Amino acid sequence: METWEHLTSDQKERARQLFNQFKQLSPDRRQAVNRAIRDMRGLTPDQRDQLINSDQYAHTFSLQERVILSGAAHLPLAPGDGLQSGPPE
Repeated sequence: METWEHLTSDQKERARQLFNQFKQLSPDRRQAVNRAIRDMRGLTPDQRDQLINSDQYAHTFSLQERVILSGAAHLPLAPGDGLQSGPPE
């Protein structure tokens, strides 16, 4: 919630869009994407991009899932943040 308060209005809108895309995934894929987002917390933005564009992620995640991961990677990720519960209303 604290992270949400520090986002710009553009970042909040992007987070809402990402969450809507995230909700369209099957439960098991949501879990995998959410785990990947949590795992990216300790990485720099460049490291996040490298990981998302890696062969490993290309084989693990669909294009849609990598778009969600990329969008989330460009938002501030506080400890524990994922897309699990979504943005505040």
